[in-house]
Amino acid sequence: MSDFSYQHGALCAENLSLATIADEFGTPAYVYSRAAITRGYMAYADACRDAGRDAGTALVCYSVKSNSNLAVLHLLAQLGSGFDIVSGGELLRVLAAGGNPGKIIFSGVGKTRAEMQLALSHGIACFNVESVSELHRLNRVAGDMGVVAPISLRVNPNVDAKTHPYISTGLKENKFGVAFDDALATYRTAAALPHLRVTGIDCHIGSQLLDDAPLLEALDKLIELIDQLAAEGIVIAHLDIGGGLGIDYEAEQPVAVGAYLGRLFARIDAWRVARWQGAPVKVLFEPGRSIVGNAGVLLTRIEYLKPGSEKNFAIVDAAMNDLMRPAMYQAWHGVEAVLPRSGTTATYDVVGPVCESGDWLARSRALCVEEGDLLAIMSAGAYGMTMASNYNTRGRAVEVLVDGNVSHLIRERELPEQLFALEKIIS
Repeated sequence: MSDFSYQHGALCAENLSLATIADEFGTPAYVYSRAAITRGYMAYADACRDAGRDAGTALVCYSVKSNSNLAVLHLLAQLGSGFDIVSGGELLRVLAAGGNPGKIIFSGVGKTRAEMQLALSHGIACFNVESVSELHRLNRVAGDMGVVAPISLRVNPNVDAKTHPYISTGLKENKFGVAFDDALATYRTAAALPHLRVTGIDCHIGSQLLDDAPLLEALDKLIELIDQLAAEGIVIAHLDIGGGLGIDYEAEQPVAVGAYLGRLFARIDAWRVARWQGAPVKVLFEPGRSIVGNAGVLLTRIEYLKPGSEKNFAIVDAAMNDLMRPAMYQAWHGVEAVLPRSGTTATYDVVGPVCESGDWLARSRALCVEEGDLLAIMSAGAYGMTMASNYNTRGRAVEVLVDGNVSHLIRERELPEQLFALEKIIS
């Protein structure tokens, strides 16, 4: 995480000390690096360009669920990003941030009628449909509105992503997508419905993938299906390979974006040359974590140090409601002292004040700290704030975007009164 480094004895975001940010905005606080987000997106955009792909033949659709702050979405929209959404709320966020609705794809297994109407009214690029029932509902909604809905099928290729079971989405037992063996028949159904227009094919096999072999295996299965569809006169204009590339949390070595996209485009181009004439198929990507994951930290302050006979605890003001990944996935995040001390270290579990034994952020970490010290929970830019809750009536953290040596408040801290402002007492 080169945008979070020690300078003059303090951990900094770009060129600004995290201690200065804590003094100004308090803790807990999510702190993001604008440079890191930009570089994360440009890794995809540059790889597409290097493969000879322009905006008409490749589109990066940032996965909004990974980090949906308006400032982050606005930055990505300015860079030319499209967006992958999974709810009507995420659609409205993208539009509020200045995103182009013509670059939005709508994924998710449970789209409501109201969400379909909202998306159709804004003219989004495509619906990634995940069941036969959804096909028929979307056809009825589009018919009632007098429009035609552009669709692709999210195909479940039954490829093992070799990742945590909670973020594996491409196996037969997962709830996502249309089974590969049923895809051809489902495409026939879609092509026959009068208010749908088949435009593409989609898959997403999981998240935090360190190796691109499963992704390329899924690509081969999609190519096989596209050939079968073409034989029946169903033309696929775009191929959406999803997202899923992992990041470095604990000395992992994820495949480089450029290397993966280079192999993917080479395989697609070889297939097109061998089988088809005319323009290359448009390729869509749905990255999230690999763009923003290492671009943010959760800044927290130690309230108490609590020694024990079996464990020592560093009790901080951030908690599982702020960062759910450790409790939910047993996920590992690095922990760094913002202002390191010299002296003897001790082993601590870093825990929060929430009334749950599962409220921990890191376990068995060697730290030289005192009460009142600041800690940075690293690699927290993805699935941090978007998964945060108000459990124990705790307001969600403030969010700050750093640009060089300047900090910008991009989300204010929630106050307790705001959390129950919509509630009513009855007599």
